[in-house]
Amino acid sequence: MSGEILFIAHRIPFPPNRGDKVRSHHIVRRLARLAPVHVACFADDDLDMAEEVELAALARSYCLVRRAKPLVLAGLQALAQRKPVSVTAFDDQRIADYVRKLVATGRIGTIYVYSGQVGHFVPPDFAGRLVVDFVDVDSAKFAAYARDKGDLLGWIDAREARLLRDEEARLATRADVSLLVSHEEAALFAERLTPAERAGADVRALLNGIDSVFFDPGLVNPEPRIEACGGPRLVFTGQMDYPPNDFAAQRAVERIMPLVRRSLPDASFHVVGRNPTPELRAHHGRDGIHVWGRVEDIRGWIKAADIALIPLEIARGIQNKVLEAMAMERPVVLTTHAATGISAIPGHHLAVADSDEAIAAAVIELARAPGEARAMGLAARRFVVGRQSWAGTLAPLADIVRAPRNPARDAA
Repeated sequence: MSGEILFIAHRIPFPPNRGDKVRSHHIVRRLARLAPVHVACFADDDLDMAEEVELAALARSYCLVRRAKPLVLAGLQALAQRKPVSVTAFDDQRIADYVRKLVATGRIGTIYVYSGQVGHFVPPDFAGRLVVDFVDVDSAKFAAYARDKGDLLGWIDAREARLLRDEEARLATRADVSLLVSHEEAALFAERLTPAERAGADVRALLNGIDSVFFDPGLVNPEPRIEACGGPRLVFTGQMDYPPNDFAAQRAVERIMPLVRRSLPDASFHVVGRNPTPELRAHHGRDGIHVWGRVEDIRGWIKAADIALIPLEIARGIQNKVLEAMAMERPVVLTTHAATGISAIPGHHLAVADSDEAIAAAVIELARAPGEARAMGLAARRFVVGRQSWAGTLAPLADIVRAPRNPARDAA
């Protein structure tokens, strides 16, 4: 590969404390070992801005912008410009100017776009290698939202799904390589392209991994606040203002835990993660439900739990929360959606169930057989250490960014 790398992301890749940032964090660090890296990205809040020192230490140069555009304004701009809200929400002249000036120096041989929401920053005349990491098929996610909502909100999400699909196709046919987080997600992405678009796109999977050295149960103590609660103790982790996570936690609270507590009346369910919605917080302290919000170190909270319960109904790609719980030797009860992209063996490495009744039954069975639950947790950790390390999953990255530019892409 000739030249330096420009990494454009919708969020600063520090710290690796939520799913999308975990992936971007490890990718940008791996890229920095291949060539000098320049980074253009957004910060969501003051905590993100405080990570500027980490960004400065890694990048040859960078542009970090605090994202402050109200969603209503982004929505109005999207309507006026006939664009997805997801794109107008991440539109900023400062990043556009930084990218344009940096590319004009001739130093950038490869642009790595992390999330289709920021693909519009790639200059039209950029002649180097372009890699677009979509991570998930966002258009399919909004299509799923639309099916579950009423008239106006359903129309908004259906519009977003349609326009995002077009933007995904535009980027895929321009890019040298399009990346998705799992083979299943890559297949879904390709299916949503027209035959002509599919012929002009190189769609591949670049799997997520887990830092099993960091997520080691031997390194932390169990969180006392969970240990003080009734058992079995079930845990769900994640960014809780992300709708699929909120839906899953509400499902556990309202539909699954009542079934579990019929047989195990002392069972408790713990939601751990930033920005839980007011509706979810309202359940805190009732019927064994605890909503803890943001914590400094998720590991002790996972270790204090007996079972990780992950009843996702809408899931895109590989779920980091699943890999983290497995690495921490917790038995995991999860849906088929949440298990996508993880080639573990159901019944041995984890327990897969989809209906509320089947999920509750799996939880009760593990809670009543602590020896089997312990064996599943140990098998889960062995699996992720051997099969899901970042070193292994990101091994193809060097060839992806080093390959020469495909001249056929210039016609796209």
